[in-house]
Amino acid sequence: QVQLVESGGGLVLAGGSLRLSCVVSGRNFGDYAMGWFRQTPGKAREFAAVIGRNGDSTIYADSVKGRFTISRDNAKNTVSLQMNSLKPEDAAVYYCAARWLITSTRSYDYNTWGQGTQVTVSS
Repeated sequence: QVQLVESGGGLVLAGGSLRLSCVVSGRNFGDYAMGWFRQTPGKAREFAAVIGRNGDSTIYADSVKGRFTISRDNAKNTVSLQMNSLKPEDAAVYYCAARWLITSTRSYDYNTWGQGTQVTVSS
């Protein structure tokens, strides 16, 4: 079992950048695929990006492809989401999630979540 703590959210102007981080405590971080999801009030949690256990595979939602980059450092038990060219529609609470072994873009496949970090994009 692992625990996740996100950080790095905040207020940014449209076109700006933010870097979200997720620190993972617990054993065997390298056994987990790590995903980033986001949610706005009244809407379902939406997939943004996922990275495989070794960092050699990534998947992005079409809405963030080319602007967001997911990465991980297994030595430091961290996964990051670099967000560039932010748009007002990127504003949401961003959640880090862990899934044992296999990547997935579906939120219901993940059983371990962080508390979320708020991203606000001002136009």
